[in-house]
Amino acid sequence: MTDDWRNDRIGSALRGENPAVLRKLNAGFAVIGDVQFLPGYSVLLVDDPSVQRLSELPKSKRLAFLSDMDALGEAVERACTRLDPAFRRVNLEILGNADAFLHAHVWPRFDWEPSDLVSRPVWLYPRERWSDQRYALGPQHDALREAINEELGGLLS
Repeated sequence: MTDDWRNDRIGSALRGENPAVLRKLNAGFAVIGDVQFLPGYSVLLVDDPSVQRLSELPKSKRLAFLSDMDALGEAVERACTRLDPAFRRVNLEILGNADAFLHAHVWPRFDWEPSDLVSRPVWLYPRERWSDQRYALGPQHDALREAINEELGGLLS
């Protein structure tokens, strides 16, 4: 599989071609992040690629998206708590400055992070962290993917 799915993350998820998808939720797709310098980083993608803002969704779908974000956040929290005793908390963000589709970031935070960054926004991490191949999503993250997906399944059942 090529990386073409990265150019159309939602369309590829709808077609079943996005390898980062953990599972379909009510109003979107739970996906594990492309970079894992903070292990467990995940994203909720809206299931309609034409939606750019939360306010564009009808109220019921908006609430479903926010509920999905809550579930993904809790699943990441539970999985990270289980896998890393230095887990600290989860940060949830809906930004939309770089990608023109509605999505929510779920960032786990850890006590082992550099002291000058642990209490600051993730976006202040050096740019190299975002492109360094040692943090790229890969088979080494299969156990983490499985743990988040397992927690999601428990929360949604």
